[in-house]
Amino acid sequence: MPQKSVRFIVEGGRATAGPPIGPALGPVGLNVMAVVNKINELTKEFAGMRVPVDVIYDPDTKEFEVKVGIPTTAALLLRELKAEKGATNPAKESIGNLSIEQVIKVALVKRPNLLAKTLKAGVKEILGTCLSLGIRVEGKNPKVVQKEIDQGVYDEIMSKYEAEWK
Repeated sequence: MPQKSVRFIVEGGRATAGPPIGPALGPVGLNVMAVVNKINELTKEFAGMRVPVDVIYDPDTKEFEVKVGIPTTAALLLRELKAEKGATNPAKESIGNLSIEQVIKVALVKRPNLLAKTLKAGVKEILGTCLSLGIRVEGKNPKVVQKEIDQGVYDEIMSKYEAEWK
């Protein structure tokens, strides 16, 4: 019999046997606590963030595996900034400042979901989200930082992370 899967959005490291997990998996005969414990173990590094999780199971053998997705770019940036939410009016207000290295770190985490072929292009994608959240980078508007990336201002810093991108 083919495997089945169920997708949940859980708070990293804080899944419970309650809804939505228990009601979805209990009736199919899976050990819900074993699934919850596995989800929490695999998502603990994303504590406080909402994370997509797929539970793939075999209805006959009751064996399961958990695949963890990547939180949204906005959630990763807000975690770096230790902020709850983005600016109400990002064009006029700023909620904080990140270093270019923090932005690179987020780009590396999001790499599997980005369309970018190069680290520079990936960082520029992340800077777009910074702009919409009202986050400054290196004390500047993210649009300015994007132009500086094109001019090679951050080439030395980025060269340290190039190997991780590939």
